[in-house]
Amino acid sequence: MSRRPKKPRRSKALRAGRGQRADPFPPTSAALALDYNQLLTGLDAKVLVLNKMYMALRVISARRAFILLSRETAEVIHADDGSYANYDFSTWTELSELRKEFEPDNHDWVKTVRFDIAVPRIIRLVGYDKLPKQRVKLNRRNLFARDHNRCQYCGKHFHTSELSIDHVKPRTQNGPDTWENLVCACTSCNSRKGGRTPQQAHMKLIKEPIRPKRNPLISMRLSGDRYASWKAFLDEAYWSVELK
Repeated sequence: MSRRPKKPRRSKALRAGRGQRADPFPPTSAALALDYNQLLTGLDAKVLVLNKMYMALRVISARRAFILLSRETAEVIHADDGSYANYDFSTWTELSELRKEFEPDNHDWVKTVRFDIAVPRIIRLVGYDKLPKQRVKLNRRNLFARDHNRCQYCGKHFHTSELSIDHVKPRTQNGPDTWENLVCACTSCNSRKGGRTPQQAHMKLIKEPIRPKRNPLISMRLSGDRYASWKAFLDEAYWSVELK
């Protein structure tokens, strides 16, 4: 019985290309979108998001910010000496070449095959005009940030895993779950206090717990020089920022 001739085998390069999706951001794209498989650094940097009316909405990762910029649903807002300039993604990419040469230490960077791009500090959603949320969520993350991971009884700093949440007025005495009645406490102090008030346990709070006027995680980040440009958009008398 004669055997059928074997079909010529495809090269590895041809076989690797089968079934692959077309590049969603080809080099000819007007946005000069990033090759996300080649991103190396800077994607976890934080970016402040403004609505169409320049009101702060939330803080997102650089990864999410670049997606919005590449889709042309957002633009870069760059602050310099009290003035602000608006750039589309293509222009910001070109400007990044100059910033890489003259002020590389002032930015976080994302490296791609074709170029390096500076992570913008602020972006603006060009078609979104909804107002930001006014209240800071009461959750474990924000509570620890408000108290700076510091036990409110002994005053020592601890890792998050070593802290607990204490009701100043205990639940057994109808203490509510509110900003004004919850504090960070180390396990030792929390155990010592038990189901008593600080007065009953002869313990003293290092400061009175209050509701923060804006997201405490944002306040912590504003202490860094790289995020100084956020301050103009974070008027705590009007709105607070939700971190997602």
